[in-house]
Amino acid sequence: MDQSVAIQETLAEGEYCVIAVQGVLCEGDSRQSRLLGLVRYCLEHGGQEHALFLYTHRRMAITGDDVSLDQIVPVSRDFTLEEVSPDGELYILGSDVTVQLDTAELSLVFQLPFGSQTRMFLHEVARACPGFDSATRDPEFLWLSRYRCAKPELELPTPRGCNSVPGTWPGYATIGGGGSNFDGLRPNGKGLPVDQSSRGQDKPESLQPRQNKSKSEITDMVRSSTITVSDKAHILSMQKFGLRDTIVKSHLVQKEEDYTYIQNFRFFVGTYNVNGQSPKECLRPWLSDGVQAPDVYCVGFQELDLSKEAFFFHDTPKEEEWFKAVSEGLHPDAKYAKVKLIRLVGIMLLLYVKQEHAAYVSEVEAETVGTGIMGRMGNKGGVAIRFQFHNTSICVVNSHLAAHIEEYERRNQDYKDICSRMQFCQLDSSCPPLTISKHDVILWLGDLNYRIEELDVEKVKKLIEEKDFQTLYAYDQLKIQVAAKTVFEGFTEGELTFQPTYKYDTGSDDWDTSEKCRAPAWCDRILWKGKNITQLSYQSHMALKTSDHKPVSSVFDIGVRVVNDELYRKTLEEIVRSLDKMENANIPSVSLSKREFCFQNVKYMQLKVESFTIHNGQVPCHFEFINKPDEESYCKQWLSANPSRGFLLPDSDIEIELELFVNKTTATKLNSGEDKIEDILVLHLDRGKDYFLSVSGNYLPSCFGSPIHTLCYMREPILDLPLETISELTLMPIRTGDDCSQLESPMEIPKELWMMVDYLYRNAVQQEDLFQQPGLRSEFEHVRDCLDTGMIDNLSASNHSVAEALLLFLESLPEPVICYSAYHNCLECSGNYTASKQVISTLPTFYKNVFHYLMAFLQELLKNSAKNHLDENILASIFGSLLLRNPAGHQKLDMTEKKKAQEFIHQFLCNPL
Repeated sequence: MDQSVAIQETLAEGEYCVIAVQGVLCEGDSRQSRLLGLVRYCLEHGGQEHALFLYTHRRMAITGDDVSLDQIVPVSRDFTLEEVSPDGELYILGSDVTVQLDTAELSLVFQLPFGSQTRMFLHEVARACPGFDSATRDPEFLWLSRYRCAKPELELPTPRGCNSVPGTWPGYATIGGGGSNFDGLRPNGKGLPVDQSSRGQDKPESLQPRQNKSKSEITDMVRSSTITVSDKAHILSMQKFGLRDTIVKSHLVQKEEDYTYIQNFRFFVGTYNVNGQSPKECLRPWLSDGVQAPDVYCVGFQELDLSKEAFFFHDTPKEEEWFKAVSEGLHPDAKYAKVKLIRLVGIMLLLYVKQEHAAYVSEVEAETVGTGIMGRMGNKGGVAIRFQFHNTSICVVNSHLAAHIEEYERRNQDYKDICSRMQFCQLDSSCPPLTISKHDVILWLGDLNYRIEELDVEKVKKLIEEKDFQTLYAYDQLKIQVAAKTVFEGFTEGELTFQPTYKYDTGSDDWDTSEKCRAPAWCDRILWKGKNITQLSYQSHMALKTSDHKPVSSVFDIGVRVVNDELYRKTLEEIVRSLDKMENANIPSVSLSKREFCFQNVKYMQLKVESFTIHNGQVPCHFEFINKPDEESYCKQWLSANPSRGFLLPDSDIEIELELFVNKTTATKLNSGEDKIEDILVLHLDRGKDYFLSVSGNYLPSCFGSPIHTLCYMREPILDLPLETISELTLMPIRTGDDCSQLESPMEIPKELWMMVDYLYRNAVQQEDLFQQPGLRSEFEHVRDCLDTGMIDNLSASNHSVAEALLLFLESLPEPVICYSAYHNCLECSGNYTASKQVISTLPTFYKNVFHYLMAFLQELLKNSAKNHLDENILASIFGSLLLRNPAGHQKLDMTEKKKAQEFIHQFLCNPL
């Protein structure tokens, strides 16, 4: 996920976050998560300066509210970033990258995740370093002075002796400061496995250099036809330098069958919903059940931590606990190396390989997709790891889909969201991101939460007692949905010969005896897609009793394409010889199937897609959408091209999708008429000409993205008003709304807000998981249309969908309910209810009305907490960040101040208004 967007929201005009990467700051034995952003500032005289902005953050950084500025390190002449590796530990592909940041005043050590995002980050930092050209003036960093003023405790930079690493590392690859190019590969292209005693140890005691080859050496290897078989996986994973190398790679992929053969490897795939528990028993009955040690382990967990802290913030001690338990439970007859760990709140996925296979693992990437409330909370969603094993691409997905028997459509939507939003960067940045479906082998595991329908609890238990699983399976929701081709199309699942894995009384094999008495169900599943896959076992493990779920495992023999050294060398030589013959200086040329695109009736948060085809002529070419003069992006914020760049072989085609999506960032200016659905895209060919594409259309104004005072003056539905009136009201200053002498008599609160709250008051005050479980996207669109057209009598949606629409409405307000001007006063008086009420009394009338209206509604919900299970802390956390937002352009606050904001809202939930 691109977290630079969150950083960009914290920056001032003229500052641009080039790229961001999430890492770990290592200070002695301490490990603290940090978000690193490379920020560029354009000087008036035309030059540029850069600085590294270091942020603390909660959960995955999605918006500026999720990050807090901790430190700024100017990229000055004495700035270096050195890639180093643990002393005494042999390097393994897929391990985290350790880097040391040095200036004249400080030294910091970070661990960054292995993969192309880190690689691109280091590349951009290298480009940003000013070097040692005496003709170039020294950077002054005057633009950073505003941060000293905004937050005096930020020093630029501050020496940190406790983070300094003593000693020197001769022969390191230096990033910046005039050092060698970091873009290289290990000697012989092999990652060497760690020994068993250090398995899972991510905390280096001391550091030594990681050897790299230069760019020229890599290019020479491709040209010279002397690549060994052990180099092959890594060579093809490297970002290529120049058109010729890209062609070589493309032809190698096309001729893969000429130099590879199929070899079976044993994969263990396991899933376990641990219900927020810590490990209490050995996991070997689950992980080491077979006689033969697996070659690869894919182990997934759900509900790792059910605490509110894990839900609203990122860190949890349970990660380390379960990682250790898994590492100790792996098959005793082999030594394993951890390739990757990825976690989203309570959803965690671990990938291990036998040490002897580590050299043949490459292109490791990991991503997360949250599908919880507002499409971003990570209590539900998926995590995935993709990698190249020898010459076969593999993607492993661990998902936790929506709960409750009636929510199968929500589960279907979660699955589709994970498939569409899970994208992996490729090491070759000219290639578009990979989706789950673009892999040879897909292994999907998790608590999919599909239940057994139409049968009562006793009938289900009777069939289980009789071991009549075939009859029971006919009522399984996943089977029914797969048959209807709504989910998992093309996937296979083995026969279910074990009893349902949910729900048990914790610590026993007894079915749920709680008040809810949940019906048993096969919630925990493993499916696969691809060729040369044989399932050897599919079973549950009743011996483990830690959770209300039982763990599930499946063992596969998977045929992987392995490179034949001699045949590979011959194929490569043939490709290079043929390229020598065809090399020429011809100018590339393409034809476009379409150059004008019209998006009609665009609506808020409703994706519109138009596509066209690029057909290449007889010359291989790179294409890319490029920025127009004086613009920081190739298109406006509401538009994107997928892919935005790529490579075309002669006489080949590629389909480009133009995606238009209006969200809270872009809606207000489209409502006001300050922006329009109009843009020009420039498609550039490397060594060729530019092609111009025209985008036009119309946006249907919405209450989403409209200011509160604007909506109060709209007595008619927004879509019934002339565009001129909408524009005039949207641009009206906030305080003008208090003076209604020249305007039609306004309403006290927006009618759209009243419609949603009234619906929830009448239907949902006892609804369990309100504001915590997401609704359906189709129902949100229905709610939006009812609000914008005034057809409230037609409103028919689930309580969760209306609740999520309310949150999205509050999030979309360009000026929050508690105006930006009152933000700091609210923080200062947090904990003093009398002073807090006084601050609220100073708000503009409409904003004050809305605040009191919402607080009264939330208090009504709390009166029904025995039924809806809401409490003041949950509501304060959810609504705190929506009602009380940081002023635009100001620095984001640290975690202590965020908690003050929640405490401010908490007061109004617990005291009389």
